[in-house]
Amino acid sequence: MTRSAARNPIRRARRGGALKLHRGGGFGEVSKLQPGAKSLAPQALPSGLHTAIVLPITIGVGPNLARKVGRGGARNRADRQSQALTTAQVANLLDAIGHAKVLGLPLNRMVTVHWKAAGVPLHGMANATGRFTDLLSKCIARHGHRTAWVWVHENGDFKGWHCHLLAHVPPLAVPKATKLQKRWLRSITGRPYSATVIHSRPIGGRLGVEASLPAVHAFNLEVVASYVLKGAHPSALELFALKRSAPGGLIIGKRCSTSANIGAAARKSWTLECQGS
Repeated sequence: MTRSAARNPIRRARRGGALKLHRGGGFGEVSKLQPGAKSLAPQALPSGLHTAIVLPITIGVGPNLARKVGRGGARNRADRQSQALTTAQVANLLDAIGHAKVLGLPLNRMVTVHWKAAGVPLHGMANATGRFTDLLSKCIARHGHRTAWVWVHENGDFKGWHCHLLAHVPPLAVPKATKLQKRWLRSITGRPYSATVIHSRPIGGRLGVEASLPAVHAFNLEVVASYVLKGAHPSALELFALKRSAPGGLIIGKRCSTSANIGAAARKSWTLECQGS
């Protein structure tokens, strides 16, 4: 893949299906809408969802922003408290989502884990999410595949603290991962599994849509990305033209993260390799 081709943003589908987000849902879960229905046109999206988000390798709005923001230090303290995603965090997450596609690992599954309902304390949520993504990654690796993921933590008055995870799960690995996730949650929490704790759905309505209907998948991914970024600071919402907004709530420790292969360091290394080729 050439450098110029890799920097092209994920094109938004002009026609096809979109994931409908349940406004009243307790987890921000998604439901399936089949491609091809008239109600799936972009103008039919729920009010407040932005339909022109681009997910490039280099953010087109606020150029060089992510490059100027360092990592580590006080930002990553386990006891750090925050109320919203920062501009730098939103830039990093969007860059990571775009880079996953470049690597051939498009984020094709949305998983929401209600950690409060699972019995995990707020200060332990980051560790619980880390263990969950580690177990998911190992499961996919055992099937001979790679994965990539991003996640965002939120905390609501009624929903409690929870995690939205967007991940690349190869279709062949979905049955096994879906079966094992209940065991993972029991291992992480030390409690019996509850049916209200986890919701997992393919982005785009069905397995493999990222390969069979890439435009539909890209459109749906934009919608889902807009949803999981809704808890950003107003300045970030404005900078990236994110129309959906909701309080992110108090989070202790990490508010968001990406897998190493699509993180800032990996993207920088990849860019340098492209420049040298």
